[in-house]
Amino acid sequence: MNKNKKIAIWLPVIIALSLALGIFIGNHYLLLNKGFRQIYSGNNKISTILDIIDRQYVDTVNMGNLIEETIPKIFSELDPHSSYIPAKYAEEVHDELEGSFSGIGVSFNMQSDTIIVISVISGGPSEKAGLLPFDRIITINDTVYAGKKFHQEEVIKKLRGQKNSTVRLGVQRGSSPKLIQFDVTRGEVPNYSVDVSYRVSEGIGYIKVTKFARTTYNEFITAIAKLKQQKCTGFIVDLRQNSGGYMDAAINMINEFLPDGKLIVYTEGKAFKRNDVYSNGTGTCIDAPLVVLVDELSGSASEIFAGAIQDNDRGLIIGRRTYGKGLVQTPIPLGDGSELRLTIARYYTPSGRSIQKMYEMGKVEEYDMDLYNRYMHGEFDSADSIKIADSLQYKTSTGRIVYGGGGIMPDLFIPRDTSHFTSYYINAHNSGVIYQYVLTYSDRERAKLSSFKNYQELYAYLSKQPLVEDFANFAETKGIQKRPGLIQISYQLLKQQLEAYIIRNFFDNNGFYPIFLKDDVALKKAVEVIKDGYWDPKRK
Repeated sequence: MNKNKKIAIWLPVIIALSLALGIFIGNHYLLLNKGFRQIYSGNNKISTILDIIDRQYVDTVNMGNLIEETIPKIFSELDPHSSYIPAKYAEEVHDELEGSFSGIGVSFNMQSDTIIVISVISGGPSEKAGLLPFDRIITINDTVYAGKKFHQEEVIKKLRGQKNSTVRLGVQRGSSPKLIQFDVTRGEVPNYSVDVSYRVSEGIGYIKVTKFARTTYNEFITAIAKLKQQKCTGFIVDLRQNSGGYMDAAINMINEFLPDGKLIVYTEGKAFKRNDVYSNGTGTCIDAPLVVLVDELSGSASEIFAGAIQDNDRGLIIGRRTYGKGLVQTPIPLGDGSELRLTIARYYTPSGRSIQKMYEMGKVEEYDMDLYNRYMHGEFDSADSIKIADSLQYKTSTGRIVYGGGGIMPDLFIPRDTSHFTSYYINAHNSGVIYQYVLTYSDRERAKLSSFKNYQELYAYLSKQPLVEDFANFAETKGIQKRPGLIQISYQLLKQQLEAYIIRNFFDNNGFYPIFLKDDVALKKAVEVIKDGYWDPKRK
């Protein structure tokens, strides 16, 4: 059979097979594309895309990791305060505001790659086990944690754990090279949010609130009761650097100062109708003079507190413009232990002000630069640098003009006190050498320093010691060159901070704050306006 005959016989077969294959392939892709069109017509496009990747992507993909990395990117396109909390971090976030956590009951610092116990909580697990201040924790569950670079957060995770679980610590005490082994049974450890309360001047009590946690209100009224026993009739509430927390805690605290029927705050959102919160008249300090201290790091619940006091003309706000966070987040737990913090409403002060500063959806980095821009613009140093449109004017209960548009503007502006700042001090502070020196000095002089009965006696002793000179010698060994002229300018600031931090190692915050805030300009002004009667905005 010649070549032409073979072609004549097989050509129709080849064409038929080609047509059949073409029809099959065409129908296959038609069905496939039809299926895709049907899938894409649904609302859950993200789930669809992830499912397609899981089934058809060229390589095997860890879908769990892909989802965990995708969710934060979705939230990054919302407002700056909506967030996703992975399961591994959710418990830590809750511990911060719940008022207690399960741990061993010590505060510590990482000094030269060694965990040094600074204080042991009275009645806590570590005290019961026999740990002492300035013990060095060398091993945790037989793993060496000395001489290695560990983040403080990693050490915290190792020391915390389930209640009634046990952690084995290898501790070096004093100069003995032999480790002492302690088996510490973890238990509930209080996580205080009212750092300190004390009588700052005759008849005037000072209360430092660092966050609004589950237990804050109870801590607060306990502090008020203690100060009243010390004959305090006026109060200074310090909310500086308090970034917020539970709104209910702030509302309950405000209620202590307002008469019955005063609007405290209201919230409103797309899916949430306006909700007004009023005082009920059961407060214990309704007529007490009140000053609230705020700064650029006072946010959220702190601004609710300051805004309610200001708008009701109940007290004086002193300091600098607050952060400007007026969005309400609700926690939404997910099945795997992770959590959404979704913005559901805005809160407004009694005069109708929204404290939330301006933001653009999805531009979190620009939003985060706001404080830096305010600093560069000179806002922390001069009230005149703050320009707010007249359209953002509101009126308090007595007709005083206040401003919205981002944060609470104080009634009395207090600039940053940088009079003792020098490049030497900034270098020493930022490098951590001040804290290193304090730990070294406290450990070296432990026998003497622990012999004093109260912080006042210890302060009287420290005030006569050449701490700044000794510190300068120590800092030089850490690479910070002596600068006599700059040290002299910063001398008083260095001396006060060294004294305060050393005292904290032996008398905790009760001794620390009275020394650390001894020359605080805002606190001095607060005392002055209460004594002179100018704390009352209604006074003409």
